[in-house]
Amino acid sequence: MTEPRLSAYLHFEGADSFLRLDFDKREIRKGFNKVGRLVQKEARKLTGKAKTRSSEDGYPAQRTGQLTKSIKPRVSKSGFLVRIMPDKTAGMKAYYPAYLHYGVRNGATRTRGHRRQEDRGRGWRIAPRKNFMEDALQKSNDRIVAILQSAFASSLN
Repeated sequence: MTEPRLSAYLHFEGADSFLRLDFDKREIRKGFNKVGRLVQKEARKLTGKAKTRSSEDGYPAQRTGQLTKSIKPRVSKSGFLVRIMPDKTAGMKAYYPAYLHYGVRNGATRTRGHRRQEDRGRGWRIAPRKNFMEDALQKSNDRIVAILQSAFASSLN
């Protein structure tokens, strides 16, 4: 079973006749860089809201700030893609954002096929939290469209 990936797709009407070579990559990269920083800022706000223990149905709380600091955007070499995600830092023993997203059950063991963990009647050790990356993307959707439209328009001139 593959893990779900959050992605956004944007299509501009009337730009179907252009090739990638027709666009100035520097302008496109600038636009995607702005978008990446915008979503990064929003995601960091969501993870840093609660200073105390996070609840099961809320966003992760900020205790050490490593999760918040690890959220970084990366623009692809071609400039037509930006990936914003929390990275594993040197201070993390394991990829902690995965534990927050999927949760960890008490007494659960990983099977050979890496199937979903069984409950075994003990409940959650770490309950799944809300997806702060998806919500950050949805909150800034209108501004993303405006930034990318202006970037693509300025790259054609």
